[in-house]
Amino acid sequence: MGTTERSKKRVQLWKKAAVHFALCFVMGFFTGFAPTFKPSIFSKPAVTTSNKVEFSPQPVEPPQQVSNVDRSLIAETENLTTAVSSPPWSEENHSETERRMSEDEEDEEKKPILTPRRFIIIVTPTSTKNPLKCVFLRRLANTIKLVPQPLLWIVVEGKTESNEVSEVLRKTGIMYRHLVFKENFTDTEAEMDHQRNVALKHIEQHKLSGIVHFAGLSNVYDLGFFDQLREIEVFGTWPMAILAANKKKVIIEGPVCDSSQVIGWHILRKMNNTDQTDETNRLRIHISSFAFNSSILWDPERWGRTSSLQSTSQNSMKFVKQVVLEDETKLKGIPPEDCSKIMLWSLH
Repeated sequence: MGTTERSKKRVQLWKKAAVHFALCFVMGFFTGFAPTFKPSIFSKPAVTTSNKVEFSPQPVEPPQQVSNVDRSLIAETENLTTAVSSPPWSEENHSETERRMSEDEEDEEKKPILTPRRFIIIVTPTSTKNPLKCVFLRRLANTIKLVPQPLLWIVVEGKTESNEVSEVLRKTGIMYRHLVFKENFTDTEAEMDHQRNVALKHIEQHKLSGIVHFAGLSNVYDLGFFDQLREIEVFGTWPMAILAANKKKVIIEGPVCDSSQVIGWHILRKMNNTDQTDETNRLRIHISSFAFNSSILWDPERWGRTSSLQSTSQNSMKFVKQVVLEDETKLKGIPPEDCSKIMLWSLH
């Protein structure tokens, strides 16, 4: 009996322990799924230590109805505010706007109109019999270097073993073309004409567009001369002074002008026989006393001349002189204000 009761008590203790364990397990299991941010009913409210004052939102009261008197006052106030913020268009504002527009138009008119400079082609022949040609070439280069661009300097030289002219041209810093010919001449004047023809053929072949001027090595220039040279449209001419070292006088060659209009010529060389006419003698004016538009060489029809006349002419210099002098009305004397002003000197 005793052993049986003892065994029953033990079984009951194990059952109570198992039930207690199961209950604890189930409670712990479901407690794990419960949200952690919700305070427990047993927890005490947290005590805040900050001194921050919190204001609760106040309820907004609905606007009260405005009486008729108040509405009229509000309307008058709104009209006054509109009148102050947007003033009416007055005559003073209109006149101020017109004045500003007129000032803008005057400023536009005062702005300078930029026009491109005309291209200048300077042709310089060099005699093979002149021992000082490189000295004169450097002096002329120092003058041309001061002329504003665009400018092209064409220097013609007879074929020699020396490259002194080439060295001088390379050191000038000027845009140049060095032309060399093989022919031999005994006459200096014939050699100079041939060199000018070589340069004109080069201009014609490459269609170089600009104002052509023949500058001798002995020429001395006023720099304002080149500015006047750029004003030539078709043909231009001017007087020049010839200075001789062994003569105490100055000889003037070139046109006689009334303002910019050519009315005559300074003729130095007298006619040798009665067969020569005044027109023939006129062709012997100084080569540095005129300039012309180069397009007459490669586009003669532009100036109202047939190309057949140019193709049959073997001497380009003679052709140019004929074109320049056949119609004096096309010639423009420079400077236009006073064509008698000397801006070019030739030293002999």
